[in-house]
Amino acid sequence: MRRLFPVTDQTHSAAGSGADSGADSGAGSGVDPGADRDWTLDELADAYAYPRTAGTGTAAGTGAGAGRGAETGTSTGTGTGGGARPWLRANMVSTLDGAAHHEGRSQSISSPADMRVFGTLRALADAVVVGAETVRLEGYRPARARAAFAARRAAAGQAPAPAIAVVSASLELDFTLPLFAAPLVPTLVLTGAAAPQERILAAEKAGVEVVIAGDGPGADPERVVRALADRGLFRLLTEGGPRLLGQFVAAGVLDELCLTVSPMLTSGYAQRIAGGPAPAVPERFALASLLEQDGFLFSRYRRA
Repeated sequence: MRRLFPVTDQTHSAAGSGADSGADSGAGSGVDPGADRDWTLDELADAYAYPRTAGTGTAAGTGAGAGRGAETGTSTGTGTGGGARPWLRANMVSTLDGAAHHEGRSQSISSPADMRVFGTLRALADAVVVGAETVRLEGYRPARARAAFAARRAAAGQAPAPAIAVVSASLELDFTLPLFAAPLVPTLVLTGAAAPQERILAAEKAGVEVVIAGDGPGADPERVVRALADRGLFRLLTEGGPRLLGQFVAAGVLDELCLTVSPMLTSGYAQRIAGGPAPAVPERFALASLLEQDGFLFSRYRRA
């Protein structure tokens, strides 16, 4: 993996010597900062650190990539002190021609490097917010605790694994599946006050916590974010699907987009990464970083 943006002194130096541009996280460690190489999980975690305001606001950069983590800061602890506010980032993958999946699944347009970024983003989050249809199509399972991130999560006051928060209007979900029946961290279901009462009762009978985050049949995007923050879940990650991401975009509550651009063409009729009603005015995001490996581009955009 190599870093293409932001450009650093090391990037310029490596380019001048004929080497590929890379991360500055190897500077001073005997690692060629311009080398196209596999990054450690610590380097990826520092590169994708949440802002200081997502949590208590106490920053603590760690690991070989602390220089890159300092771009946003690594927040530690939870709670509402220190000017904390929730931070919602999305992680999606798209082909060159804009397809968010192939034949209903995103795996076929992904790569090993993309899955490492995927796993790192999950490991940094307090909660993973996902739509019910994506849960069904992708066969979601509970998030697992990963030893490589255990110390980092403990220092940040986080549970061993992120909670999965499923957004659903119908609650047509199989509550006997491991996602609901045997998670390491209890799975949440967010819905509206007018959702089918028999399905709410079925979820609660199965031991699932149902969170009312809307007055209609479905959850309101702003209230989803607020309800999770009220439970101390500030570092939020949504993995879609496109309809849920579209709702967050239209509501103006998305803070950051981590978009993997896959070097593939699929044609067909697959959805874009976000769909649904458009906001009145397109919201501009600014490029925060750009990585590359094996032709895949890993971009990170934040609200301008």
